[in-house]
Formats: sequence, C-alpha cells, structure tokens
Amino acid sequence: MFIKISSSSDTPVYLQVEAALRREISNGRWKPGEALPAERQLAKDLKISRITLRKALQGLEAAGFLRKQQGSGNFVPPRVEQNLGFLTGFSQDMRSRGLDSHSRWLKRGVFPASPEEAMAFGIPAHSPVSRLERVRMSGGEPMALELAALPAKYLGNPKAVKESLYSFLGKRNLRPVRAMQRLRAVAAPPGVAELLGIRSGAPVLYIERTSYLPDGSVLEFTRSHYRGDRYDFVAELKGDPNPAS
Repeated sequence: MFIKISSSSDTPVYLQVEAALRREISNGRWKPGEALPAERQLAKDLKISRITLRKALQGLEAAGFLRKQQGSGNFVPPRVEQNLGFLTGFSQDMRSRGLDSHSRWLKRGVFPASPEEAMAFGIPAHSPVSRLERVRMSGGEPMALELAALPAKYLGNPKAVKESLYSFLGKRNLRPVRAMQRLRAVAAPPGVAELLGIRSGAPVLYIERTSYLPDGSVLEFTRSHYRGDRYDFVAELKGDPNPAS
C-alpha cells in the first residue's frame, strides 16, 4: 500500500492517514463488506503507531466509512444501490439484495393532518391521517429515518402494520402504481443524526415521495432521510427521441 505521510506537514499525521484511507476506500481498494488489514499489520505497513492509526480509524468510523466489529476488525460497510425507476419500499429493496430489514418504531397513530399533509392529500386541514415514523434498519444499523402519512380512510389502524407498509397495503388492494419523488442533499439535523447514528451535519439524502392509486388519488406522502454514506440512488437516462436539430 502506497500512502505518503509528510512529517513536515501542518496536518496531523492521523488526519493524513484518515484522508488517505478514505481515498483508498472510495477508490474501491476494499469492497463493501471486506475487512481492512489487522491494525497491527496496517500500522506496520504505514510506519505509524497503533495509537495514531486508531485515531484515524475512529474518524473514518464516525464518518461512516468503516464499521468496527468487536473481535473481528474494521469493515467497509455495505452500500445500497436503489434504482429510481422502480416504485419499491425499503423492505423490498433490502430483500432483493439479500439483506435483512427491520424497523425501530418511533410513532404510530392517527393525528390531525398538518398543513403540508393536507395539501399533499387535497383534504381539509386537521382531517385525520395515519402516521408511521420509524428508523429503518439493516445489518443491525440504522439506514434511514422515515415518516409516512396516509389518509385515515386507507389505514385506520397504523399499529396493524408490522414491517412492510407496501406489503400490508397490497393485501388490501391499495398498492400504489406510480409516485413522484423529490431528492435533495442536506446536512443532518442533530435529532436526525442521533437516530441514524451519524454525526450532526453529516450529509444525508432528504426524499419526499407522493404515491398514487390507479384512480389518481394520493395514497401516501412520505418524508425520509437516508444516510449518504450507505445509499446510491441510480436513474437510467435515455436519449431524447426528438433531439433538436
């Protein structure tokens, strides 16, 4: 491994090592799910002390580039690639990749619609809506924070949803057939960061999804924060069939 450390630089050695290892991970030297060399060997290869190396590794872990497993070493965590061309839920996304999924519920109940929800559903203010707020988990770690809202006429008892909302709705012939999504990168607010296990201000993807039933009625309005260090969103782009001459 070729990582150049400058003893004359104003940047502390551990930060130089952290930046260099981050580049190596980003460039694919270690694939998602792979372990870095043992700390003793890595420190020897880099010609630095283990104390310095551990400070660098702690910084990488805090930034989401590494996950430390007690007794096993430091691993590059998996990234999830989600195709924006398909309307799927979190559970289905994880299952299709052979990953487990579960939820840590924060809130489930029927509440008066907020102005934002009332506008999304085209209903009077304070009409009853069902809200489901949870942290979506995979591999024992948080991946996303999700707040889904539906008109109460479609979901009278939110606590009946155990895991997959779309699976629950599909069994009642309420599966959405299309959706509009808006994505933007934001800095994680402190509350969101704490729930996702990342540092405050770390990059996250904020997504608003409005999904529709076949008759055009709005079924679901969901606001989510996805960890930027765990997700890649992919969209297929096609050429303009009628390009300007």
